[in-house]
Amino acid sequence: MSALSPEALVALDGIADHQRQRTSRIASMLGNRLGSSALDYSVAHHLLEGAEHAARARDADRLAWFRRTTVRDLTHLSAGPHIVLSARPADLLRSEISETAYYLVGPHTSPAPPEALGLVRAALASAAEHGFGTLLTQHAPVICLLNRRRLDETLHSWALTRLPGTVFTDYTAHPEVLARDLIHEAAHNWLNDALAAHDVRLPADLTFFSPWRGTTRPVYGFLHACWAFSLTVLYARQARRAATGTVVPFLDAHLRQQESQFASVTDSLVEALSYVPAEVVRNHISRAVGRATHGM
Repeated sequence: MSALSPEALVALDGIADHQRQRTSRIASMLGNRLGSSALDYSVAHHLLEGAEHAARARDADRLAWFRRTTVRDLTHLSAGPHIVLSARPADLLRSEISETAYYLVGPHTSPAPPEALGLVRAALASAAEHGFGTLLTQHAPVICLLNRRRLDETLHSWALTRLPGTVFTDYTAHPEVLARDLIHEAAHNWLNDALAAHDVRLPADLTFFSPWRGTTRPVYGFLHACWAFSLTVLYARQARRAATGTVVPFLDAHLRQQESQFASVTDSLVEALSYVPAEVVRNHISRAVGRATHGM
């Protein structure tokens, strides 16, 4: 494994232990028998949030479902080491856990339609081909598809700290675009786990200008953007070589845009990284950005 390969960039001691310990604590709270995989880790947080919702609603049957369910009960939603959810806008939730809408797996969750599953499998295969399979297996084991869009429409995707390992994303007919967005959101999940595993606390009162948002952001948000977009650059650069059709100019435009964004944050990134006390995490971010910007 090359020191600068995508696999090496996301290989970090401590994350797997952090995930297992967190899953074990949730399993104890729920009283069920969750396993120790990345999928168990992600599903555990869905079950915990679902149980809390059900308890507040005094829905005993629903609460019982969230307390007894394990990954083995969700095989009808699976696509390999992932489960794929397809949420209608009306099914999205909003609560105090997030300003952003989210969706929880539940007793009535239906499998994604075959066409969507096929697209997800193709996107996962493309990501794996270019070195990002481990990232998606470990940090995007739950994929929640939102709205199908055209390439010329705005695509929305996000991840939540309260639902680690889950990615919410719009999608197009092109697996390369879905792979890019899954990698981006999985990168956010990776960094959250990395910071937690190494007990990193970042100052909230220091801000840096983020060209991706067009505004100043705290160290946490600024570093998240640098890390996540660097991985999308590495993927898009490789995927573009074998891509055909209308997705080629789409990926080219993404790469041109990122070149401009990264050119404006070089000095700020050095300072922002100085506030990360864990050298190993600091080095991973620095190496990813360095590789992404090499040759730009």
